[in-house]
Amino acid sequence: MTIGFSARTAVSCSALCAVGALALAPVPAAVLCGAATASTGSRVGTGGAHTWPTPSTANPPPSTLDRPGTQARPRAGAPGVPRDISARSWLVADADTGEVLAAHNAHVGLPPASTLKTLFAVTVLPTLPPAVRHTVTEADLAGIGPGSSLVGVSAGRTYRASDLWRGVFLNSGNDAVRVLAEMNGGWRGTAAQMQAKAQSLGALDTRVVSPDGYDMPGQVSSAYDLAVFGRAGLRNTDFARYCATAHAEFPGAGGAYEIQNTNRLLTGADGVAPYPGLIGIKNGYTSQAGNTLVAAARRDGHTYVVTVMDPQEGGAFAVYEEARSLLDWGFEAAGRVDPVGSLLPRPVSRPAPGPKSATSTPGPETSSSGPETPPAGPAAADSAGSDSSERSGDWMMVVGALTGAAGLGAGAVALVLRFHDGRSTRG
Repeated sequence: MTIGFSARTAVSCSALCAVGALALAPVPAAVLCGAATASTGSRVGTGGAHTWPTPSTANPPPSTLDRPGTQARPRAGAPGVPRDISARSWLVADADTGEVLAAHNAHVGLPPASTLKTLFAVTVLPTLPPAVRHTVTEADLAGIGPGSSLVGVSAGRTYRASDLWRGVFLNSGNDAVRVLAEMNGGWRGTAAQMQAKAQSLGALDTRVVSPDGYDMPGQVSSAYDLAVFGRAGLRNTDFARYCATAHAEFPGAGGAYEIQNTNRLLTGADGVAPYPGLIGIKNGYTSQAGNTLVAAARRDGHTYVVTVMDPQEGGAFAVYEEARSLLDWGFEAAGRVDPVGSLLPRPVSRPAPGPKSATSTPGPETSSSGPETPPAGPAAADSAGSDSSERSGDWMMVVGALTGAAGLGAGAVALVLRFHDGRSTRG
């Protein structure tokens, strides 16, 4: 089923009216202006609320993000877009203004692996305060895909939501995602909420099947959408803190044990040099997606977010080095390029073009995934699956906007599912 013009317009307009302020709300300066703490890797900042600036061009040129290939509008004297990027799709954007500086196949649908956990967190974090406790049952852990990355959640043990979120962001634990989804109302309901959240943010390339990012038929996102999710996540203080944490302790049977973030640009593990000013976000790997990464860094008053999807050259760590090149270029190009598009949601004024994809339908649910860092990586918990990378008030506002209801009912979920089944690529 394809969503027609009127349905897409209704979704976009209602989402803009009801959720725009929420999705783009100011974020404390501590979220983006932090310094690395050597012992924990967390970013700790000071100062008041950060005011997000408006785009630098009052009348920006038309977006070219729907076009295939590399898109950039350099001014005289601007640095050239890096030529050493082998990723099938990538994007560089100013996280403050939402302006996209350059991109390659920005709207192509590809398996996201655990970078989809960014959307999971943006959707579910507001409903589960850090101190909420939950005793895990066997049913909570049912359905985890073979080969999934795990943080070590055990049935019968009581965890705080903050423990589980660290398991998601650091170890990309699909077991932690399963439990948080159950705490949020269930696996399928959470997937529907994620789909609605993506729509409300203007991320129309994404189709959610498995909230943890595990390879599933039909599950895709894009470099554009993942950058949207990363930018939105940085507006949530908890999201920003978790994604910038390099090391933490996780509760276990014999006492707490240390877990380490699998984002090597943050930790500097496995010979990957840490990136100066990095404020996190999320990496991923599955056999279908290859290596994926959403990364953000702040330097000299600028914050840039990049997405890198499935590098074709350079081995398991190429995703980090290509992200490094794109971040370097973004900081160097600041003020010297015109935007090629925006991460801000906008109304749909015409029927969107048909879905674009640079890949065949993602492999079967049981497709095997190697460790996020295929044999080179050291962490056993970094073994594959949704992402072997590693890998309601807010929601009620979104659904209320989409359905015209104050709360979420079965009809609202059905409507959301109808929209997401007919998703078309954003123009």
